Amino acid sequence: MSQRLLGPAPRSFQKALATRQPYRCLSCSLRLSQSQSSAEPQNDSSQPTTHFGFQEIPSSSKSSRVSSVFSSVASSYDKMNDLMSLGIHRLWKDHFVRSLNPGSKTLPPSPSHQTQESRTEPWTMLDIAGGTGDIAFRLLSHATLINNDHSSRVIVSDINPAMLSAGRARSQQPEYEPYTPRLSWLEANAESLPPSIADNSIDLYTVAFGIRNFTSPSRALREAYRVLKPGGVFA
Repeated sequence: MSQRLLGPAPRSFQKALATRQPYRCLSCSLRLSQSQSSAEPQNDSSQPTTHFGFQEIPSSSKSSRVSSVFSSVASSYDKMNDLMSLGIHRLWKDHFVRSLNPGSKTLPPSPSHQTQESRTEPWTMLDIAGGTGDIAFRLLSHATLINNDHSSRVIVSDINPAMLSAGRARSQQPEYEPYTPRLSWLEANAESLPPSIADNSIDLYTVAFGIRNFTSPSRALREAYRVLKPGGVFA
């Protein structure tokens, strides 16, 4: 058989090869990313760590990471909850608030008084990680409509200003506006509440899903104990 001799490739073909984009392989990129991650130095074992999703990270960086996540979703947080839970989160929250019965005229039994006691003063409630006010609005609605309590108030506390801003904007909607005078908004870390939340000043402390985002749950629980009145409720 005769052999065909090949000469040099045409210049146009050589130019095309020179400018060709590098081949992109998703699985290869993932493997490269994982190998690079495994090659990174691990956290110093002497440094405290905590969980963030499925990662273990330095405790000192959790607050900033949580803040970054919620800043990015603040404007669509309520819709996101609807989508992720198919709306079931609304039923959970309704049940949660009904079980607390805010604005009722009785105090829950305490270690020193095993029976319920009557009360006349309004409730002061602190909703930690309250964000867009989903729990706070329900607390005031229940107090007003079920217990005819028009004086109890809620302090909505969150570490993220973007979430609080979304809650304030929501409070101006017609359905929530009647409760606005009884709401206050506080940017604060639950692990170190400001002096404006005095010792023994809170009747009901709610945290709902927010406890999962605490860097140190034990510090937050100590603060909850500090601000709750004797016989107050943590939920």
